[in-house]
Amino acid sequence: MSAPGHQGGEQQPGAGGVHPAVLAWTEGDLGVEGRVLEVVRAPAAVLSTVGEPVDPTSPETVQLAADLVATMRVSPGCVGLAAPQVGVGAQVFCVDVSEHPKTRDHHGTFVLCNAEVVSGSRNEKAREGCMSVPDLTGDVKRASRIVVRGQLPGTGEEVELHANAFEARCLQHEIDHCQGLLFVDRVAGAHAIFARQTYL
Repeated sequence: MSAPGHQGGEQQPGAGGVHPAVLAWTEGDLGVEGRVLEVVRAPAAVLSTVGEPVDPTSPETVQLAADLVATMRVSPGCVGLAAPQVGVGAQVFCVDVSEHPKTRDHHGTFVLCNAEVVSGSRNEKAREGCMSVPDLTGDVKRASRIVVRGQLPGTGEEVELHANAFEARCLQHEIDHCQGLLFVDRVAGAHAIFARQTYL
């Protein structure tokens, strides 16, 4: 998104719903160097294909996780990136909304595998953009409070995290990518799609 199996027992979210294992995670935990990959654009077929579940402990998944973070880091305004956006049909994505002005509480940088939204509430409409649809933005209604379950790459630890506001929106956007959906598939109609503004 651009701005506009249990091991050792499951940790519970801490104060404010921030999950300690996710909050403590860094790309350094992966132990491999991330590569910057090319971001594919619509109408590439991989973007409309449901990603395959992955083994979060496999070397391929760990490398993909590192590559996603590295690619997100060099992409201006990018707060999340999913595997289909780099041409890989897999259920893996990274998120980091920590520097975005709309962010409230957050989990910093993290990668999730095989993630799903367990529950959501308080639907709100807001503008979204996407590196794979670079010329458009759209108004998308999403839950502003969600619970997401997924696995951390490398360890495979299953985590359940509570997210709100902008981080919740970003998570839903990336989970959609893993299910073959773009934000333009979520808008109410053509009236809710806009040409992206370029600010000089």
